[in-house]
Amino acid sequence: MSPSAKQAARTAKNSRVVRGLARAGFVASGLLHILIGLIAIALATGTSGGKEADQSGAFAELAAAPGGQFLLWAAALCFTALGLWLLLSAFLDRSWEGARSRAAHIVENIVKAIVYLVLAYTAYVFAIGGAASSAQSTSQFGAKLLSTPGGVFLVVAIGLVLLGVGGFMVFKGITRRFERDIRVPSGVRGTAVRVLGVVGYVARGVALGAVGVLFVVGASTNDPGKTTGLDGALKAFLSVPFGVFVLIAIGIGWIAYGIYAFFRARLAQL
Repeated sequence: MSPSAKQAARTAKNSRVVRGLARAGFVASGLLHILIGLIAIALATGTSGGKEADQSGAFAELAAAPGGQFLLWAAALCFTALGLWLLLSAFLDRSWEGARSRAAHIVENIVKAIVYLVLAYTAYVFAIGGAASSAQSTSQFGAKLLSTPGGVFLVVAIGLVLLGVGGFMVFKGITRRFERDIRVPSGVRGTAVRVLGVVGYVARGVALGAVGVLFVVGASTNDPGKTTGLDGALKAFLSVPFGVFVLIAIGIGWIAYGIYAFFRARLAQL
């Protein structure tokens, strides 16, 4: 990247507009997690009405709500801004020392950016009146992989990566490493932020780990129906002992993370 291009990218990253929209992206993320948590609880109590317990189900809820189209367009814009900010931060942020730390920082930010940009696209699809099923898309993707030579190993690898990421989220929550991402306030407010962060990260990690387990199971049984993403993973808890209570706890945890994301919108070190 030329010096002029790098300076332009740095100016864009540090602009008040981009940072403001990026912070709003955390608000949109918080709302999304709260909706998914509520759907998970409804799923556990048998009142979900067939809604998908993932981002598609959450966006469908927004689309059906008063002013939902405006919220979807706003979410698409804010997720895009946050994704682009993370991409710029991956390569322009010099606060990480050492080659290994910098490499990890770049990879982490790129992965997060991709997630938010995918969310932006999904919000856009719903905003223009379309519909998408994350569970169906994930299952179709798994089926295509399983039908290709060596695809079963790729599905296993994806499952193991998801397990690893889920485990890291649990670790990040328990050890409170998420405090590195924000300016933790003092007093009762700070305690609330810490509790919400711990509960939220652990719940997200457990759910993502369950997705990884299903990918591995799907690969070992050659069953793409197992690779249905978050919705399938949460529904799978209903078939295990005490799974209803686990699913309710996960739903509460996702709601907790959603509230934490609202705090993060203001406290994030952008």
